[in-house]
Amino acid sequence: MSNTLGILGRKIGMTRIFGSDGMIIPVTVIQAGPCPILQLKEQTRDGYASLQVGYQEVPVGKLSKPQKGHQDKSGAGFFRHVREFRIDSVDGYEIGQALNLDMFAPGEKIKVTGTSKGKGFAGVMKRWGFGGSPASHGHEKVHRNAGSIGNNTKPGRVIKGKKMAGHMGARRTTYKNIEIVAIRADDNVLLVKGQIPGPKNGLVIVRKQHA
Repeated sequence: MSNTLGILGRKIGMTRIFGSDGMIIPVTVIQAGPCPILQLKEQTRDGYASLQVGYQEVPVGKLSKPQKGHQDKSGAGFFRHVREFRIDSVDGYEIGQALNLDMFAPGEKIKVTGTSKGKGFAGVMKRWGFGGSPASHGHEKVHRNAGSIGNNTKPGRVIKGKKMAGHMGARRTTYKNIEIVAIRADDNVLLVKGQIPGPKNGLVIVRKQHA
């Protein structure tokens, strides 16, 4: 696993802007940061180096007692979301320091992690793209069925990983090589080319693309 620094944000939605050549560029708007550092973990003490950051400040009453006690040590405030980024060294960072969009630049490639939209229980055609059964010639009420899922005697069971109907979406998803189109630092807004995972207002993690 690569050690890459990042920032937390939320997906605002999609729109379009015009490039310097007049072409339309579809972009996703992300409101990211600032993310104060709540805890520093060091290699010698904790076995690895990382920064623990918070995002979306909330009243203290919205947190549980353990969450309040942990975040209160930093003195940076209380936050709804807390995530940790592994890095090579914590030198140059201090508790309370805010991470913002200054770490990124237009044209840079990044990776964005979020929770994909939940689709509920879905059949094999929607979930996996199965072609389904023929529409006629003796086929009745089986047009969207999965078909056989295994043999009777050998192996006598359904093989692990078999593509079947089930819960679709609502999974941690990462899109890589996403290009930053523009940064509006005054508004803590990031414009990235194309789509990213998750619904509107969904939490996303924006990280540097590891070389």
